[in-house]
Amino acid sequence: MKMTFRILLLIGSFTGQYSMAQQMESLDSITIKSTRIDLPFKDNSRTISVISAEVIEQSPATNLAELLQQEAGIDIRRQGVNGMQSDLYIRGGSFDQTLLLIDGIKVEDPQTGHHTLNIALPLEVIKRIEIIKGPAARIFGQNAFTGAINIVTKSKDNLKNNVSFQLGSFNQQHSSATLGKSLGNTNLMGHASVNSSDGYRYNTDFNNQNYFLKSSFNTHTNPIDIIATFSERQFGGNQFYAIDAKEQYEETQSSLVGISTSWNRGRLKISPQLYWKRNQDLYLYIRNRPSVYRNLHISNKIGAQVNASYDSKLGVTGFGIDVAKVDMNSNRLGDRNRWTGNFFLEHRFSFLEDKLDVTPGVAINYFSEFDFNAFPGIDLGYTINKNFRAYANAGYTYRVPTYNDLYYVGSKDVGNENLVPEKAISEEVGLKYFGKKMTASIAFFNRDSDNLIDYTKENEDDKWQSNNLKSLNSNGIELQFASPFNIGQYTQNFNFGYTYLNEDLKAVRSNFSKYIINSLKHHFTANLRTQFTKNLSQSIVYKYAERATGESYGVVDAQLKLMISGLELSISGNNIFNATYVETGIVPMPKGNVLFGLRAFF
Repeated sequence: MKMTFRILLLIGSFTGQYSMAQQMESLDSITIKSTRIDLPFKDNSRTISVISAEVIEQSPATNLAELLQQEAGIDIRRQGVNGMQSDLYIRGGSFDQTLLLIDGIKVEDPQTGHHTLNIALPLEVIKRIEIIKGPAARIFGQNAFTGAINIVTKSKDNLKNNVSFQLGSFNQQHSSATLGKSLGNTNLMGHASVNSSDGYRYNTDFNNQNYFLKSSFNTHTNPIDIIATFSERQFGGNQFYAIDAKEQYEETQSSLVGISTSWNRGRLKISPQLYWKRNQDLYLYIRNRPSVYRNLHISNKIGAQVNASYDSKLGVTGFGIDVAKVDMNSNRLGDRNRWTGNFFLEHRFSFLEDKLDVTPGVAINYFSEFDFNAFPGIDLGYTINKNFRAYANAGYTYRVPTYNDLYYVGSKDVGNENLVPEKAISEEVGLKYFGKKMTASIAFFNRDSDNLIDYTKENEDDKWQSNNLKSLNSNGIELQFASPFNIGQYTQNFNFGYTYLNEDLKAVRSNFSKYIINSLKHHFTANLRTQFTKNLSQSIVYKYAERATGESYGVVDAQLKLMISGLELSISGNNIFNATYVETGIVPMPKGNVLFGLRAFF
């Protein structure tokens, strides 16, 4: 049965290809929101990738973790299917060194970066994803050590009402509804979904619920947006966190409530936001015996930020401030709280008839445990002609230790209250090409990191303890290419990306080190999305990874879609050639599996 589906999907990749439900969003029309000064995509002097709603709709991915795996340089290490437990890495950085934002709101978790993707939004409500690779501390402050990802949510205007149901391998059952309505100058949209499975191996079952609500008021003048999202995940964690632990179990709850607006006063633009972010994590070492070992962590973050820009004869000045109060209640970490603050200032100068732009800036950050730190940086860009743009950037970046790093006390691990922030200086140079038939880019990057946190011990029977013991140089190259082409009356799309990463770890000053370098040394991704007939469509994705330890694997995902009078029938296949591989730890990823889907639009 599985072989039949793989053959059908493979044949489809060469015959009945992907349906373009709507044309790809023009890069010229996109204004990047994850930079403090709003700039068209083509005018940025950083390595920025954009995943549009059209690309999301055409992808075989069913969740954010799978979608981000299709981007070269993004290392998503999953344990299981449907993104139940996934960690996010950019260009070799750790899961604690990447910042996630939702509509510009920072949703990092103070306990541990393991929880970053707990709040991942359903794909149905995402308008686009903006990915900044490289140092972003000057823009966002703490946690944007190796990069940042901003999820921009949809509004009622770019939403199609729909309900869907999927059924597939491992008794996966996914149900969702996404609805929107306009009431005068108020827009409302909402999403609800439930995803469940018996698991692809012992004790890997899961149940995941997602709810999202967005209201836009006063849409005819100065819109006020309110978003609220809640995600609950319950899953078995067979060997997720310990080799000999097959009965582990975890429940997480993540929520965010935010209100934002923006108004222009001549040359001045001001964008304030208020938000509350909560995360709860329950961990059991033995699922049916909570008394043996149980962790319960609850964190709350309440914050406010104001971003502004002023356009003058000297250029554009961006400035702003954000302040937040963080509280943690935990049976392992104790009761903790901290105040955080971030002030940024940058100015974009233009010379040589706007061909050359120079943007120096600085971020000043405050953490109540670590006082003030200043992180300067600079972006340079030169428009060679209408097709080519060269750019360079450099900056200091840092990461404050998480509460796990500082205070955790477990059976095998122990934190260290004397830790200091990790620091690095990063540089990047690149060249972008924008043509009518293709876009391409190449970037060379380098990062020198110090005070990196590792868990070490002197004797084999000792507990692992967190320490600032590592210095690391990371450098590499990244290539991106995309090209639409026509076959008959339909537009086809092909793109690929490649990242090479070289890491030179300086001597670790300890007898035993827990975290070895296991980044993606070679990472290649390719996507083919085409259409030959009116109603039949397909996409196929290839991902190749070779890690620093020498392990390598290639995975192929594919999807077929058939549109019939407002109904969408789909077959999605993951790992259709049964590759054997592990993304993190010793947890094997599932072999070939399929999902049958039915979606109704109205």
